[in-house]
Amino acid sequence: MTRTTYRIGIDVGGTFTDCVAIDNAGHATLEKAPTTPGDQSIGVLDGIDRLAAALALDGAPALLARTTSIVHGTTTGDNTMIQMSGAPTGLLVTEGFRDEIEMRRCYKEDIWDPTFPPPLPIARRRVRLEVKERITAEGKIETPLDEESVRHAARRLGAFGIRSIAIVFLHSYVNPVHELRAREIVHEELPDLELVSLSCEVHPKPPEFERTSTTLVNAYVGPPIVRYLERLEAALRTNGYAHELLIATCSGGVATPASSGRRAVATIGSGPTGGVVAAAEAARAAGLHDVVSVDMGGTSYDVCLIRDGRPELKSDWNWRHRYCIALPMVDIHAIGAGGGSIARDVAGTLHVGPESAGAQPGPVSYGRGGTEPTVTDADLVLGRLDPASFWGGRLSLDEAGARAALAKLGAPWGYDAEQTAVAIVRLVDAHMTDAVRRVLSLAGSDPRLLDLVAFGGMGAVHATTQAAGLGMQRVLVPRAAPTFSALGLVSADHVVDATRTAISAWQAIDTARLNQLASELEDAARNELRAAAVPDERVRLEWLLNLVYPGQTFDTGIPLDRRPDTAVADAPITDADVAACVEEFHRRNEAARLIEARAQEPTVRGLRLVATGVVDRPATAPLAAQTTPAVPIATRRLWVDEWYDTAAVYALDKLGAGASVHGPAVLQDRFTTVVLRASDVAVVQPDGAVLVTVG
Repeated sequence: MTRTTYRIGIDVGGTFTDCVAIDNAGHATLEKAPTTPGDQSIGVLDGIDRLAAALALDGAPALLARTTSIVHGTTTGDNTMIQMSGAPTGLLVTEGFRDEIEMRRCYKEDIWDPTFPPPLPIARRRVRLEVKERITAEGKIETPLDEESVRHAARRLGAFGIRSIAIVFLHSYVNPVHELRAREIVHEELPDLELVSLSCEVHPKPPEFERTSTTLVNAYVGPPIVRYLERLEAALRTNGYAHELLIATCSGGVATPASSGRRAVATIGSGPTGGVVAAAEAARAAGLHDVVSVDMGGTSYDVCLIRDGRPELKSDWNWRHRYCIALPMVDIHAIGAGGGSIARDVAGTLHVGPESAGAQPGPVSYGRGGTEPTVTDADLVLGRLDPASFWGGRLSLDEAGARAALAKLGAPWGYDAEQTAVAIVRLVDAHMTDAVRRVLSLAGSDPRLLDLVAFGGMGAVHATTQAAGLGMQRVLVPRAAPTFSALGLVSADHVVDATRTAISAWQAIDTARLNQLASELEDAARNELRAAAVPDERVRLEWLLNLVYPGQTFDTGIPLDRRPDTAVADAPITDADVAACVEEFHRRNEAARLIEARAQEPTVRGLRLVATGVVDRPATAPLAAQTTPAVPIATRRLWVDEWYDTAAVYALDKLGAGASVHGPAVLQDRFTTVVLRASDVAVVQPDGAVLVTVG
């Protein structure tokens, strides 16, 4: 008899840590554990313990002994930037570039507010120091590295108590020799330094500001992430896990802890990425085309547009936590709106979020010491949540406490608890709907032509109201919606997206150099995917040539025409390949801008590789067909469609494929709830997902 083994996905959220175990037959088991902000590894081990109990195994050691891989999406980097609690960081730059990070390309998040403050500096000016050196854009040494100036700068940063240093020298993406030597000198002078972050390793491509900002953020968040991963790895080893821990990245890929230590910035936004990838797969399975995915958890609300089955990947102009991170990132827009979002009276006006009660103390109804009402408290009072079945019945919600807190908040306006709850829900729904509108307006998409995929613990509670407000016709709630990001991390294909720089007019490009860079990219990508237990035969390679017109800032990746599994050694890049990319570059520019620019000769800026490691998908056991009308387990008073109604309550796990439920109604599962408006109709799909036709 074959021994059952497991793959585990973990997504640490602001309130709950979501865990999914997939066995070698493809069956998924879901669990949630409270997030432990002081040390997230405690919550992770708690979640694994709960998975073991659900699988009838004797604790985490028994499960980890049977586990072949763990993919972890961590919020440590995001939390570090939100709280600005990273390592004391210094910056070494080429002489003359000390203040480039302050210029921000004149980018300001609110251009109409003259009092809008700049972001808190990662490195103040006194710890941004210049070094005498210069390398040309062609990679030639114009001014040799002044090693004494590096030593002097290192000693000065040490005196300021700096624990992490970013080194960003001009044109190091072409010739990194000065950055590499500067790192050696810094370590000689400061042997106890936690991290030296080199731009040639973090982001080896122009432009200059984006490279500086990305490397600086990497140096800032790197030490906290390394410390966290060391704690987590030690805890996993102690409990019997014998394989490599894999860390999710913002592009949908994975990295080892050692690689994440050097390129920690790539973990920012990694958790929500898993949910988006899984949402694209769920939409395909349900026969939906272009969709908007929304993930509402305890702290944030994440929105992503998915077109042609793929979320958009932005590579240069990603602003996260008010800093530019020029790495390939799934284009997710997040706002502070979740079940734990706190409602407050601010100067006589009701505000909801972005502050969250988190896991500790949590909403008032959790009974853990919270005193300020939250969205969860409002949903509870309005009949949207069952106080006895919350979190799989492990936490009995205190409705009386929630009512008291809501009444106290609403007293200045003459509101009772229910009126205050209605105001909170209306306001948070407006915030979330506006977030969707913003994403779609920037993309030029009409919401009436799209469907909504809702997940996260609270996503399905509010989804039908938002869809109706946006004019959408359908809402899909996947079967694993409450832990969807964790499922996406462990079941989605692993992606490594990397670039090497080579700058030249396209007619003069050295294809031998391109092929050398391609070999380096391929070797590095295959090594990363092997660490993720992906064999070479399951790796698909997509090659792109980065091109720009003269004067353009950001390049465009144009696919090189070859099979998705072709290695460079099998089909070297030729002059004809480059010419075909240039022709396609002209064509795309004309289609996008309606301007003919063929008189301009594009410049090659480098080579990009997107290597995809194909992972086995979990097998979803089809549900038995529903042969009789669905029978509710209860009724309760529900606020929906701007009034109260008597709603039927159904146990979602008792409904078979084809079961149809008309609103107003509530579909309850262990970790989530689907709220139907009076005119909505929900139909359970063969894979257990719920497809709602919005009235």
